[in-house]
Amino acid sequence: MKLTDVTIRQAKAQEKPYKLVDGTGLYLLVNRAGKYWRYDYRFYSKRKTISYGVYPVLTLSAAREVHMMVKRGLTEGRDPMAVRKIEKHADSTTFNTVSTKWFAHWKVGKTEKHASEVWRRLELDILPALGDIPVNALTVTQIRDCIKVIEARGALDIAKRQLQKCSQVMRYAVAHELAERNPVADIKPSDILPARKKRNFSRVDVKDLPELLRDIDAYVGGEHTRLALQLMVLTFVRTSELIGAKWAEFDLDASRWNIPAERMKMRTPHIVPLSKQAIAVLTKLQSLSYGREFVFPADTGKPTHMSNNTILYALYRMGYRGRMTGHGFRGVASTILHEQGQPHEQIELQLAHQERDDVSAAYNHALYLTQRAKMMQAWADHLDVLRSNNVVELRSA
Repeated sequence: MKLTDVTIRQAKAQEKPYKLVDGTGLYLLVNRAGKYWRYDYRFYSKRKTISYGVYPVLTLSAAREVHMMVKRGLTEGRDPMAVRKIEKHADSTTFNTVSTKWFAHWKVGKTEKHASEVWRRLELDILPALGDIPVNALTVTQIRDCIKVIEARGALDIAKRQLQKCSQVMRYAVAHELAERNPVADIKPSDILPARKKRNFSRVDVKDLPELLRDIDAYVGGEHTRLALQLMVLTFVRTSELIGAKWAEFDLDASRWNIPAERMKMRTPHIVPLSKQAIAVLTKLQSLSYGREFVFPADTGKPTHMSNNTILYALYRMGYRGRMTGHGFRGVASTILHEQGQPHEQIELQLAHQERDDVSAAYNHALYLTQRAKMMQAWADHLDVLRSNNVVELRSA
């Protein structure tokens, strides 16, 4: 039978605590300290007990109402104990508070420069709009409107990255029971942001590569610049990786260029096997800059490397404006190597395209190193043939 107010009032404490059951799991625990409304339930096979309050402060009818709300939440997959904990801290657990905790957790292992830039963007783009909102009250609409403001100023890539960062913050909140759910999970960038047309870096056709190679060899500008272009063709690294090269990274005896993780886009170390032709270029460079930190020092005399635009402007002066960029050498190399049957995974590794997780990052950069060394030598030999206009097949190493 269900409880009545009379039954509850007349219930007296006994030697041992006992229960007065009301039905649907609600019961009153009676002991010498008082009368407590409770409910025993299971959530993901784990037994839990939630306390609603003390009789008569919480009346029978009020206890039943609270109990039905909890039962309804359970059927919808919500743990009432977790919900209560979240509600208890809802006023103080703002998006700003959680973002600060998330950032302290996330930045471990990141470079100081990268971490500071991520936090600066959050302070500029997200926290002014969402920072004061309790994370458990954050809505899809609020997030969408914040991201659309970033898009409206023409910063589409930043808008996409900030949406991802909001999701990371909210996932952290859910994982640490600071929020019940992640509303950003309901949004994909394509749902609210337009697609950006893929950017293709200017590059010459494969048939025009022999002429470009001869133009580079005949370049009458600075010798450092000419040799930088030659090394770029031979190694097809990114422009930033080339111009920032330091002599300490090179092991010419082992025919290797070891680029440290902090200088790589993917933040993992990268090995460039050096062909005989690349060694010859570096030997010439030693007579120009060996003893200085950078292989391609700035012409200004300052202790830094040549600028990003040096390669691009040199191509302009040779007549390749709008036809070729420093990045274009990577695309040309990839196209030719694939056409000549080189294994895709080895080409991708040499281009440093493949993202690696933290566990494998220390190892994967050295995968297929012997095969890649053969590929890089075959590539350099093929370039020599192209210069003479006698094109032959570059066989798979």
